[in-house]
Amino acid sequence: MTTTTTTTRGLFATLESAPGREDELEQLLVAARSIVDAEPATTSWFALRMGRGEYGIFDAFPDDAGRDAHLGGGVVAAMREHADLFEDEPQIEKVDVLADKITGGEVTKGLLLRLPIKEAHRDDAATFLREGQGVVEQEPATTDWFAIRFENGDHGVFDVFPDPKGRRAHLTG
Repeated sequence: MTTTTTTTRGLFATLESAPGREDELEQLLVAARSIVDAEPATTSWFALRMGRGEYGIFDAFPDDAGRDAHLGGGVVAAMREHADLFEDEPQIEKVDVLADKITGGEVTKGLLLRLPIKEAHRDDAATFLREGQGVVEQEPATTDWFAIRFENGDHGVFDVFPDPKGRRAHLTG
């Protein structure tokens, strides 16, 4: 069942492992889950493996205060404490959540679609993405879905699925 949220803010972080430190970075991300579980304003949190040595984190919050609390909290502190695990400083981008679907089900696969939109068409892009919520609400295998706007004006979608079959159904539906 989909929950109705008032998610309005998010973060998307990209992380690159130092050579040979991939397993340790993955362990840090797995351990970070217990930190996030203690943050009442973090409504969704996903640690991602995007490729060997390339990782990400997407998380969502009801408001700026929740996002700011997370940025000042334990996960960011743990990443600073273990800076030797990273090739470069993690890149953290603030995003606005335009619409979402959150079921809280199990996930193993995801997609991130980032769309550079010309300034003159940004309102149209936001409207288009918000209207997409009705479509994904009809997709049982789309576990969680977020229409987002990055600080630089890019728009995008982040969504997750229980398995490859669910992701395939979303892409071909």
